[in-house]
Amino acid sequence: MRGLPGTACPFRLCTPCRQDLPANHSHCRCCALPIAYAGDELICGQCLKDPPPFSRIVAPWRYRFPVDGMVQRYKYNGQRAYARPLIQDLSTHLTLMLETHPERTPDLLLASPMHPARRRKRGFNQAADIAEHISRQSGIPWSADLVVRNRRTRPQRGLNREERLANLRGIYQVTRIPPASIAIVDDVVTTGATARSLTEVLLEAGAREVQIWALARTPG
Repeated sequence: MRGLPGTACPFRLCTPCRQDLPANHSHCRCCALPIAYAGDELICGQCLKDPPPFSRIVAPWRYRFPVDGMVQRYKYNGQRAYARPLIQDLSTHLTLMLETHPERTPDLLLASPMHPARRRKRGFNQAADIAEHISRQSGIPWSADLVVRNRRTRPQRGLNREERLANLRGIYQVTRIPPASIAIVDDVVTTGATARSLTEVLLEAGAREVQIWALARTPG
């Protein structure tokens, strides 16, 4: 592969390009970080010791080349075509998962909220873009306003896990009673700080289970 896939065929990938994508095989069921054993239903030692508030992270890809470049062009340059193959693959992965485990079907998809000022600057909320696509494929309703950001924060990019958690403390507000089961949709799970903060406010507001669905997971 000479460069990022998607330049010549932005809406689907040829077999060689697809084979170059870093699939997130052999990962922890809860945090989706790589583990040494095959499968995706095992739980890593850290999650056994300190279970996260969400039940699982579903992320088919690892956030490294070329997936990282595809997501960055989509997210920061507005070149949405680069993410279309990843979004479609996530939808297909979720369809297969829910066919096998229908009990995991959430009542609602929640696009990870973005502050209005940042959305105006970027031109779109990538999480809402992904959630809308999954909703069309699955029939699961989605929302971009069940949780809102009540203040603007500095960008999470470049912060470590502790800095991210501190940056997000107290910024989310639930606007109405949430349904029992929710899947938060985002582009990338990096440290899990956003996922943890959002899940905690949803559980406090009355949700019983929260999953995280994303295109990719930073492998640690």
